[in-house]
Amino acid sequence: MVNPIDSDDTKLNSPEAAEGGLNPEAMAEELASLREKVKEYKDAYLRALAEADNIRRRAQDDIKKANLYGIERLARSLLEVGDCLDKALQASTEDSALKEGVEMTLKLFMDTLDKFGIQQIDPLGEAFNPQQQEAISLQPAASREEANTVLVVAQKGFLLHERVLRPARVVVAGSFSDSSVNVAESSDSTSNESSKA
Repeated sequence: MVNPIDSDDTKLNSPEAAEGGLNPEAMAEELASLREKVKEYKDAYLRALAEADNIRRRAQDDIKKANLYGIERLARSLLEVGDCLDKALQASTEDSALKEGVEMTLKLFMDTLDKFGIQQIDPLGEAFNPQQQEAISLQPAASREEANTVLVVAQKGFLLHERVLRPARVVVAGSFSDSSVNVAESSDSTSNESSKA
């Protein structure tokens, strides 16, 4: 395909152009200047197009996040209602219609939270995860296997579409120490030796 700008360039160098009083050097300079402007405008156009595409993508991401996490403030407030229902259920000792009603209400509440993408975090017996849990206390581990494990869940946590809405507040087993076992064994052997003497 013939470039129209290049074909105009050949006309500038023709003998007819020189006879018509046109200065070929001035026309070539003007043509080069116009080509440079076209290049600048094309670059500006491509940059504006890319910027518009980026703005569109950011707007789509913002809309998606608003749809997913727009209920975050409301959900945080409702978690306290669930905590109260859970405490009422734990406090009721007798098997009554009231206890059954609280159980049904709590189940309905948890099902409703689940419909909106809110999942409960109950990490009892699992390895401590600082991304989803907040350690409120540390207790010595009874064995190596138990170290860094959640022993007690003081308050259950919740996720909203994989984002932590409220971390679970937990008591964690600390590291297992052989020295505590050795100290107990050495005190037993020392007391046995002193009783022999």
